[in-house]
Amino acid sequence: MTMMELISGFSKKSKEEKIEWLVATYLSNDPNASETLKQYWNNDQQLQKLHDGFIENTISNYYLPFAIAPNFLINNRNYTIPMVIEESSVVAAASYSAKFWLKKGGFSSEVISTTKNGQVHINFYGNDATIQQFFSEIKPLLFKSISSIEKNMKKRGGGLIDITLKNSTKTLKGYYQLHCTFETNDAMGANFINTCLEAIAKTFELEALKYDAFSNNNTTPEVVISILSNYVPECLVKAQVQCPVEDLTAEGVDGKLFAEKIVRTIAIANSEIRRAVTHNKGIMNGIDAVVIATGNDFRSIEAGVHAFASKSGKYKSLTNASIENGIFTYSIEIPMALGTVGGMTGLHPLAKLGLSILQNPSAKELMQIIAVAGLAQNFAALRALTTTGIQKGHMKMHLKNILTQLNATASEIEKTVQYFEEHTVSHSDVVNYVTELRK
Repeated sequence: MTMMELISGFSKKSKEEKIEWLVATYLSNDPNASETLKQYWNNDQQLQKLHDGFIENTISNYYLPFAIAPNFLINNRNYTIPMVIEESSVVAAASYSAKFWLKKGGFSSEVISTTKNGQVHINFYGNDATIQQFFSEIKPLLFKSISSIEKNMKKRGGGLIDITLKNSTKTLKGYYQLHCTFETNDAMGANFINTCLEAIAKTFELEALKYDAFSNNNTTPEVVISILSNYVPECLVKAQVQCPVEDLTAEGVDGKLFAEKIVRTIAIANSEIRRAVTHNKGIMNGIDAVVIATGNDFRSIEAGVHAFASKSGKYKSLTNASIENGIFTYSIEIPMALGTVGGMTGLHPLAKLGLSILQNPSAKELMQIIAVAGLAQNFAALRALTTTGIQKGHMKMHLKNILTQLNATASEIEKTVQYFEEHTVSHSDVVNYVTELRK
């Protein structure tokens, strides 16, 4: 492969010019490349302009299915939950759980806490007592340094809650941090928190340069970085379902036996990391789908949730199950920093519509709804795993995808679906069966 010349001024090119360069440079063997990209442009020019402005160097739109899962009863209130995801069976599984628990009292959910946090990370190799004394003296100035930044947030009941100086030298030589806690109400608050942290860091460094005890010992603290944390174990939500074990009996499955299998399955996830990762991935199928549908950041949620699953020092299940006095309880407790104002929630038309479908919830209400979606997804997956097997429903959806790829007719679809009710679905077997039908 020959060395390719760097392209300059690429961001200033038009969308057409970017596509022309891309096709000429990388996609010359694909005669349909340009057409494929352009067919996903929105016919509404204003809407397309809005999408183009979300990120840099946009050349097309990447569509994912926007679906709904009805019949969710949460805290005695009915919801239809929007979900954006490409994986088969996720929406069907969530809908199944919603209907299963509807006549058993539905889901209950509560927000435990909503505090978010960020840190100013510092290098300091001097005396601990000196920096602790310095911090206690300038702490009021640090609060004052962000007074204009948090003015509007404070009007809404949020803002900076506290700042503490943490000596973290046991984990890393010379490492200190200003740990700052915030309340951001209905905003996710990333930009607000980061702006505050940078102002706090600047004030800290300026005051440190004037502090005699540092200059005398030539050990002035140095700020390394200032950034919010996506690990928010103090921003917690819990969701659960509960019923007598006999009420779990359905579709020929004994309720007591099923409950015992669920409890055992979670015990296995807590014991074996390979199972725990797949177990929690299924939970995130439900969570991410609603996070995306409401314009929130699923990467930050994922990072924080998986860190939380490891809080004991070992990666474990995010859900819990128990049987006590004949009562089956199934629950989840997870960290979740979300917003219902600002960012994509107010810009993306479908994100705004997703929130409208949920009856315009507050951030706390959205936390509860999304926690329920994760719990519902996990319940449906474990029910399938412990009874008919996970592949039955999944492969049913996979069969439909294969038939779509083959451009099957209505008659071919009907005969193929009927045939594979009694046979195992595989791509090659479906292709062979449809080929035989066409002969």
